[in-house]
Amino acid sequence: MSTDAQSRPAGRPSLTVVLNPQAGGGQALRSWPRLRDELDRRGLRYTLIQESSAAAAASRVQSLAPGVAVMAVGGDGTIGALLPALVNSDRQLAIMPLGTGNDFAGLLGLKPGAFGEALDRLAFTPRSVDALRVRCRAPDGQQTERWLLNGLGMGFDADVTANMPRVPRAVRGFARYAWAAVITLRELKLSNVTVQADGQVVYAGPSAIVAVMNGTRYGGGFRISPASDVRDGRVNVVVGGPMNRLQLADLMGRVLRGAHLGHPLVHTAAAQEVTVTWHRPVRVHLDGDLSGAVTGMDVQTVPGAVRLLNAWRPEEGHPGASSASRVAFF
Repeated sequence: MSTDAQSRPAGRPSLTVVLNPQAGGGQALRSWPRLRDELDRRGLRYTLIQESSAAAAASRVQSLAPGVAVMAVGGDGTIGALLPALVNSDRQLAIMPLGTGNDFAGLLGLKPGAFGEALDRLAFTPRSVDALRVRCRAPDGQQTERWLLNGLGMGFDADVTANMPRVPRAVRGFARYAWAAVITLRELKLSNVTVQADGQVVYAGPSAIVAVMNGTRYGGGFRISPASDVRDGRVNVVVGGPMNRLQLADLMGRVLRGAHLGHPLVHTAAAQEVTVTWHRPVRVHLDGDLSGAVTGMDVQTVPGAVRLLNAWRPEEGHPGASSASRVAFF
């Protein structure tokens, strides 16, 4: 553990910077000197929290005074770990993407390593976005609760995450996900699932994949839920029907372009609450982090639960809304 307090001129924003040293395979830690120099150059006041575990970092953020701005330096998993200390609080969230996928940051147009742009956005008016309260049901009947900002995947895409260690270490970013996807396709298994949206059955039958999303993309750029809107108070569920390896490979190509909605093997819905029940345990990833096997999920949207400090430009349309429904909110 290390904490560095830096004093800067009065009147500038004060940040608590939470650095995940494991994020992006160590990229966050390696990039810290350059980010620190940029913070110093701008005269920003900040305190650094660097912990070996996400739980320890979240605990320290929980103890911060209301109104403090928290900058998460890492990926989607880093943000997710801090959410219990941020949801429905006066603590604002700033994102500095330096993780493996950075999918929620990508939705906002934030790019890894573009420190200047991300820090410029600290002057923007904070924007409220929805969060997801997720209750996971384990095979032994135990339930755990998690908060997510981006979303989760069950079945195929979680298996892809599990197969990441089988990819050569030199392969990074989207290419790493694609390589693991090919491995997973070779070992494809379908399981029976029932998916309900606000109590109505969306799909029941064999499936390889279910995604429940607040954001639009995962896996470093797969646009699994292009119709998602992070401010509409609803979560979007995408379910794949019975398909073989060739059909799933074709579907993943469509997902990359966000062109799969309306496909006869794809079932979708938007709701405040989604319930997923599997007939056998399946893997799940939560904001990109692989979790244990589950037999089901209950996902509830909590509208406006998180205040983003460096969200999107005021002149831009709202990210996460389809082009047909996108409007300028500001």
